Amino acid sequence: MTSTPQSPAVPILRDTFAGFIVFLVAIPLCLGIALASGVPATAGIIGGAIGGIVVGLLSGSQLSVAGPAAGLAAFILAELARVGSFEAFLAALALSGIFQIAFGMLKAGLLADYIPTNVTKGLLVAVGLILILKQIPHLLGHDADFEGDMAFLQRDGLNTLSEIWASLSDIHTGAALVGLICLAIMIAWEFTPLRKAIIPGHLLVVAIAIALNAIFQRTAPNLAISGGHLVSVPSIQDGESIFHWPDLSALARPAVWQTAITLAILSSLKSLINLEATDKIDPLKRIGPPNRELFAQGAGNLVCGLIGGMPITSVLVRSSVNVNAGAVSNRSAIIHGLLLAASMVFLAGFLNTIPLSALAAILVVTGAKLAKASLFTDMLRAGRSQYIPFLVTIVAIFFTDLLTGIIIGLIVSACFILYSNLQRGFHMVREAHVGGPVTRLELANQVTFLNRAALARAFAGFEKGSHVVLDARTTDYIDPDILEIIRLFRNEQAPARGIQVSTVGFQERYAVADEIQYVDVTTRDVQNQATPQAVLQLLKDGNDRFVAGKRLNRDLVRQVGVTAAGQHPLAVVLGCIDSRASTELIFDLGLGDIFCIRIAGNVAAEKVLGSMEYACQVAGAKVIVVKGHTKCGAVAAACEFVRKNLDPAEATGCTHLAALTNRIGRAVHDIAALPESASLDPAAFADIVAAQNVRRTMEYILESSPGIRRMVEAGSVLLVGAMYDVRTGKVDFLDHQPSAQPAIPAHSAT
Repeated sequence: MTSTPQSPAVPILRDTFAGFIVFLVAIPLCLGIALASGVPATAGIIGGAIGGIVVGLLSGSQLSVAGPAAGLAAFILAELARVGSFEAFLAALALSGIFQIAFGMLKAGLLADYIPTNVTKGLLVAVGLILILKQIPHLLGHDADFEGDMAFLQRDGLNTLSEIWASLSDIHTGAALVGLICLAIMIAWEFTPLRKAIIPGHLLVVAIAIALNAIFQRTAPNLAISGGHLVSVPSIQDGESIFHWPDLSALARPAVWQTAITLAILSSLKSLINLEATDKIDPLKRIGPPNRELFAQGAGNLVCGLIGGMPITSVLVRSSVNVNAGAVSNRSAIIHGLLLAASMVFLAGFLNTIPLSALAAILVVTGAKLAKASLFTDMLRAGRSQYIPFLVTIVAIFFTDLLTGIIIGLIVSACFILYSNLQRGFHMVREAHVGGPVTRLELANQVTFLNRAALARAFAGFEKGSHVVLDARTTDYIDPDILEIIRLFRNEQAPARGIQVSTVGFQERYAVADEIQYVDVTTRDVQNQATPQAVLQLLKDGNDRFVAGKRLNRDLVRQVGVTAAGQHPLAVVLGCIDSRASTELIFDLGLGDIFCIRIAGNVAAEKVLGSMEYACQVAGAKVIVVKGHTKCGAVAAACEFVRKNLDPAEATGCTHLAALTNRIGRAVHDIAALPESASLDPAAFADIVAAQNVRRTMEYILESSPGIRRMVEAGSVLLVGAMYDVRTGKVDFLDHQPSAQPAIPAHSAT
């Protein structure tokens, strides 16, 4: 079933409505931040308009919205006093825009790749919590603090929490009623099919708020909302200019340049972090190009400086509202900028009828969507190194301001990264080779001086008689300090302490040659010292490593050279030719460790016995393993031939197949004779036959080879059966003593 293609008009409508909602929210934010920054109110509107139009056109981000940022308010206020006038500050702002354009052209946006996820997610949650708490007073009609204030400590001496307490004694009944109704509608909207409508619920609540206030004014004047509880856009009188021009002569003063450089760095950092956070809440998971974002922000700040706007950055609050309002592309940001540009001339009368409590309801819902509980659980699941910086970022932003909190979060995250690097310059693996245990110390891709202390502690922890391999095969860079302690350990400390050190994979420029001092192949000495039980355990351990995906690192090319002079295998394995049951792989063995006999159905004919006798009586193998496997084609064929009483040659055209299936057929008859076999499905029946065939083969070996029987009875050779599960890779060993008595596991019956 195919879905109906979406009309091209739908995304445009979504962007139009979303742009209008962002515009409504941006109006009080622009005015409030301008007021807090000590610049003309029109500078805030101009900054918002340029952030929407200029940055919206140039930025590659589809959902990020730029505008005046509350986090820079204190900085702007201080710099105004420092440079002496708003016009001189505009010159610094234009210059900072040029610096940002240069940052973008120099690819400084790559810094965005180094912003930890825990910090950006902490920013999302912190902004969400702050939005909720900061908007509660506005929701109740207490509008003492300016819209857009994100700092914990407020100018009026209160803070985020005490402001809520103060609002409880200063509730404007009409505004609170409108705000709570709008909030209820917004919440209910999320649980109805209407949430997918083209027209967002945000637009509906604004219309309802205006209508309710109009009703209050006519029917209940005591509930009417007016004055500071409404949006307050300054109206431009005829002939009045909204623009201010920079004092370019101020560029001769060092203070202006210092302000420009600082502002460029702060604005760029905020934009990159907010861009990263916006990407995380984009439903389509698009990635905004950071270098292009810096260029766009720089162009926006350059224009702001030239015509009288205030500094702009990417702003998470507006971007979040944009996402939640259903925006699809950067058209919404551009539309919001165009509306801001027209607001003071054409829309002031309409905008000034909107209750702030309605906009507060929109921001509360936006905050709730940012501060999702799932973010906490995701970060907790990621571990302490992610969760602690995440929490610190939230707390720091909440109790300071956005910029300070982000910097604190970055510092804490960097500390965890440094600590991790101190511990992770290498990875230590204990390996059980045929010649004994070996500790492989695998160096990381980059090993720096930060890893020196951890590496020195590892070297100090090796005991006398240890075999250590320093493995640098995946290492691109080793710090000279690290090379110094490696050479000291290998050349002086290890020999003095009776430790053997092997080196492998060091690049030629480090002048550390490959040198293997441990035994990683089966030699005559290893073979002579091994007991049958130890060899069997070696096979079991190898299969455990295979199943766990932790196979030993082997230099197979070196093993070719070492084993060229002769072989001294520890075991002989009779297995099936099945391509999924490669013996050396499933037991994690190297060259020269075992004799491997492979024949369909792992049956033991005369020639197989000859190979086994040679392996044990001449070459010195200590263990014979008869290895069957699940889903065996030869066994399944034998079961079918017996069940239907078919001749293998006639049924398949394979002239010599009967030599194999007839032997397996004895095991088939064993299992078929059991009463409970009737309840088995064909696959389970064949697997049980495969195990019985292993036991039959073990019996045949003992009956047909007096030499092997004597060695088994004397204990110098161990004869064992095994079943390999092709689904899991696990080898299950059967009883050491062979028995032709058939058995059906209880769990196999259906």
